[in-house]
Amino acid sequence: MERMEKSLESVTKNFATLRTGRANPAMLDRVQVDYYGALTPLKAIAGISAPEATMLVVQPYDKTAMPAIEKAIMQSDIGATPNSDGNLIRIKIPALTSDRRKEMTKSVSKLAEDGKVSIRNARRESMKQLDKHEKDGDLSEDEKKALADSIQELTDTYVKEIDKLAKTKQDELIKI
Repeated sequence: MERMEKSLESVTKNFATLRTGRANPAMLDRVQVDYYGALTPLKAIAGISAPEATMLVVQPYDKTAMPAIEKAIMQSDIGATPNSDGNLIRIKIPALTSDRRKEMTKSVSKLAEDGKVSIRNARRESMKQLDKHEKDGDLSEDEKKALADSIQELTDTYVKEIDKLAKTKQDELIKI
């Protein structure tokens, strides 16, 4: 059940990286920078802030990483181009077009589905454990059935929670 909770947490974090109308530093959470040959999260090598509703500012801790950071931002799926002045990287966040909103809605659906698959995988693992315990004689058939029902109930709860989060995020994206 801990894995289900982590899956829900992961989906929530991934939804935060999708932009709605405002600039949000979490939009860059999934950006990985090739920093000295290793993929490093952007937030580990730079400070990220949102001084305005339509702009993000990235301030690298190491100025030599500027080109790699710019390249990583350009290759990301945020749909914005970085501008560098030597010390800072400014990212002007354009208004979402209706096409981009539809595209982002599809991304929300995909992220939600990935989360649901992860939860179902956790359920399957739990069910295998129950089968193993029943074969070993640790559980009776009735106990196994009761535990299986509670696992299914828990799975349904988490799947509904993900659906609710996805619906909320899609509504945010559709709203102008």
